[in-house]
Amino acid sequence: MDEEKTWKTGLEDYYVMKNNKKMKYGYTTGSCAAAAAKGAASMLLGQRKLSQVDLMTPKGILLHLKLEEVQLEEGCAQCAVRKDGGDDPDTTNGILVYAKVQKNLEGRFLLEGGAGVGRVTKPGLEQPVGSPAINKVPRAMIQRETEAVCSEWDYEGGLTVTISVPQGKEIAKKTFNPRLGIEGGISILGTSGIVEPMSEAALISSIQVEMKMKHQSGEEYLLVTPGNYGADYLRGHMDLPFERNMKCSNYVGETIDMAVSLGVKGILFVAHIGKFIKVAAGIMNTHSHSADGRMEVLAASAVRAGAGLELVREILECGTTDEALALLEQGGYLHRTMAVVLEKIQFYLDHRSYEQITLGAVIFSNVHGYLGQTRDAGYLIEKIRGTKGECCSQHQ
Repeated sequence: MDEEKTWKTGLEDYYVMKNNKKMKYGYTTGSCAAAAAKGAASMLLGQRKLSQVDLMTPKGILLHLKLEEVQLEEGCAQCAVRKDGGDDPDTTNGILVYAKVQKNLEGRFLLEGGAGVGRVTKPGLEQPVGSPAINKVPRAMIQRETEAVCSEWDYEGGLTVTISVPQGKEIAKKTFNPRLGIEGGISILGTSGIVEPMSEAALISSIQVEMKMKHQSGEEYLLVTPGNYGADYLRGHMDLPFERNMKCSNYVGETIDMAVSLGVKGILFVAHIGKFIKVAAGIMNTHSHSADGRMEVLAASAVRAGAGLELVREILECGTTDEALALLEQGGYLHRTMAVVLEKIQFYLDHRSYEQITLGAVIFSNVHGYLGQTRDAGYLIEKIRGTKGECCSQHQ
């Protein structure tokens, strides 16, 4: 039987249930780097090759990891650990993370980033400008494991650990790194050492990282789209700087919360009606698994706009918002209904932020085009353009 398939990492019994399916845990690039550093340091000081190491993760799960590409010389040792993201859809899955360990004359622990590890070029990220993009938890893990090996071998000198990812430069093109100001490779990441499949926490964390970077680079008013539809509409139909766009996925509420916490002055959302109709009901996670209610919100808004019972019944039978909008347009209630929807979207955006920042939204449909904007959207558009505007609410 193939050795790769029989290798036991210690994660065999760890999984989460998603849509009635078991989704396996994996381990982070940070765990790979720490395990490789431990292996290389052990080989250098012990002057013998190893085939595996054990690594205790911050989450408290013990990993048994195979060492690959092992090299040992008198003054240098190197090995790699292969990333396994479990069932999480991850561009780094399967890559080799290398650690090269050498003795140094400084007499202390030094950590460097080699080929394929990104370098920070903009302020606002976890590491200072010029540093390798190795986050603080992986840094601490690498140092802890290396120093433990030094103690085991009674070595009191210094060690230099260089982390590299040969595929990192190419893989980084598929990540947020270029937009965040991390150039030349991937980031070495992880807070728990473990990858939980399709983790909401990881997605929200990535949004927070980008928001913090944008804010610290001087963007007081943020331009946000939930996904590709919003980004495409922004690029094709709005006179706004597309390069300032950031995506929030389904996490409207969390995005607002983070903006308030960071001291952002305002957010303009550019969103498809199919997503943001839910916000008109106070639904701040727009994923269909959390809530739907699209037709119910449109139907209730149509009633408030004066639509009759028969039209409302037809709306409730629709499968898409575009289908429902077509009925409203035929009945002459589209603009009045959208006015109700936009009023409620503004209300719930303000409610989520406790009116601490200025929030607004531009709503569109792929079929019907521009559908309208909330009360404060015009003010935010002018702020993002860099032109002077009057805020039409209490927010200043």
